[in-house]
Amino acid sequence: MNEILRGALTAGTLIVAIGAQNAFVLKQGLLKNNIFWVSFICFLCDVLLMFIGVLGVGTIINNSTFATAGLAIFGGLFLLFYGLKSFRSAWSSSSAIDLSADSKIIPIHKTILVTLAITLLNPHVYLDTIVVVGGIAGTLSFDQKVNFLIGALIVSFVWFFGLGYGSRWLIPIFKKPKAWKILDFGIGCLMLWLSYQLIQFAIETF
Repeated sequence: MNEILRGALTAGTLIVAIGAQNAFVLKQGLLKNNIFWVSFICFLCDVLLMFIGVLGVGTIINNSTFATAGLAIFGGLFLLFYGLKSFRSAWSSSSAIDLSADSKIIPIHKTILVTLAITLLNPHVYLDTIVVVGGIAGTLSFDQKVNFLIGALIVSFVWFFGLGYGSRWLIPIFKKPKAWKILDFGIGCLMLWLSYQLIQFAIETF
């Protein structure tokens, strides 16, 4: 039980922090856009990456300068693109987005692809799930690692589905155009900051 709690606290500290993935899940929840699949894909990616990290495979990536820097540059450019897109949305929107149940839903396959991109092209996800979680679990026995992983994944499941479906409580606020402009602008700033950090990290790595 102690290792389950330890895994839960570790994952909670990392996952709850505001990031590109959480901002994306929040927005899709507000739009009621295939939120089950968005939450499920984010959780499934955590299952895969944390499993890899806990087994110690993350050490290989962490010790490779080329792999680490390349991943950071690629992710930085992707977040830069997403951030600029959010700024454009903030300045071009002139009316509130339709949040009713009858509003247009993006096709599931497109939603899944975008969710995978936001998750897997963000190096911070690998840093948190593989390097940090894997590093902490590295000192544990196999049985303890299993319990640690269970605790971490419970938190991941609760967080992503809670964020996705819980965001609907904010819908009354986001019926106003100004609220969407503020959200898109905030997401844009976050993406650019993360992009800057990743590219700077890649430069310093070389």
